[in-house]
Amino acid sequence: MSTNTPPHTRWGLTLATAVGAAAVVAVVLLAFLWPTVTSSVHNLPVVVSGSGPAATALNAQLDKAGAFTISPADGREAAVDAVETRDAYGAFVIAEDGSGIEVLTASAASPVVVQIMNQAAATISQGLAQQAAATQTAHLQAALASGDLSAVTAAMQPVAAPKVTVTDLAPLNPKDPRGTGLALLGLPLAMGGMIGGVLISLVVTGFRRRLAAAAVYGVAGGLGLVGILQGWFSILSGPYLLNALAMGLGLFAIAITIVGLESLLGKPGIPIGAVLTMFIGNPISSLTSPQEFLPGAWGQIGQWFVPGATGTLLRDLSYFPNASVGIHWLVLVVWSAAGITLAILGRHRDEEAVHLPAMLDDEPTQAPNLTSVSA
Repeated sequence: MSTNTPPHTRWGLTLATAVGAAAVVAVVLLAFLWPTVTSSVHNLPVVVSGSGPAATALNAQLDKAGAFTISPADGREAAVDAVETRDAYGAFVIAEDGSGIEVLTASAASPVVVQIMNQAAATISQGLAQQAAATQTAHLQAALASGDLSAVTAAMQPVAAPKVTVTDLAPLNPKDPRGTGLALLGLPLAMGGMIGGVLISLVVTGFRRRLAAAAVYGVAGGLGLVGILQGWFSILSGPYLLNALAMGLGLFAIAITIVGLESLLGKPGIPIGAVLTMFIGNPISSLTSPQEFLPGAWGQIGQWFVPGATGTLLRDLSYFPNASVGIHWLVLVVWSAAGITLAILGRHRDEEAVHLPAMLDDEPTQAPNLTSVSA
């Protein structure tokens, strides 16, 4: 009894597949590790309000730290506005009488930056105490040299160093005190949008049906995910429907981009869309650390991809109502429009989706053949 043995894959293709798979894994590892390994603390925008010797000394100390980009602010109100509009991560406000320094932070902007600001506040407090002690010692030495007993007595009086206080203008939700939920927001967004786009590309046929499926997916996904993030875990705050709109538009933008690429390029368009989302957009989205930490302009570039724009938009809607969010909405609209355009350009392709007969509308009946064949 003979059996038919299926043909084996050629050894060249077998080895090439294995090496190619290893290369893909290396690229994936590099995509997720590179932003973390190459990031460094630098160029954090902060403002300083105050003048005189105290401001000069404070600016010198902040410059020495090497972590900040310093801009002046005209009073505490201007400093608060800079933080609440996200023009700065924090501020240092010197009291008019020089009696203290108030450090303004925003935990919701970045818990990492708050730690840096707190360390700076502790360093400043220590430096001011040392400066006060050195000033008192100098005055005492001068009084002793003069031999004036009253001057010596006055110089021996304790000198209070300027007090340093910390005020958090945008604290995180108590149920997410470390901002972990916000930091991990990009992964379910990228994965969710990618899964929706892949399923619609493989199952749904027809431009209008694909567009409708992506739109319904965005609405349902936005309402559902924000319901979990805000209603259940309290990671997000602010208006629920506006958050749901932002999340839904992000999901739709990713899904319709993948659908559009698949419509235009065929099945190779699916991995291209996945790479754009998961291995480029998500790692440089700056959801886990400030965009200034990434080398070069990568932090800013990341905000032009859907994960970065959506994550920053949801953060601002939740904790920074005074921040300008128009650019983030624009990014999501542009990606959505690009995906729809790609789907329109590829709508006349003959390649069909993977489907089952039960999922399709009845095929149009063909016109009867009017020609007869004579025997």
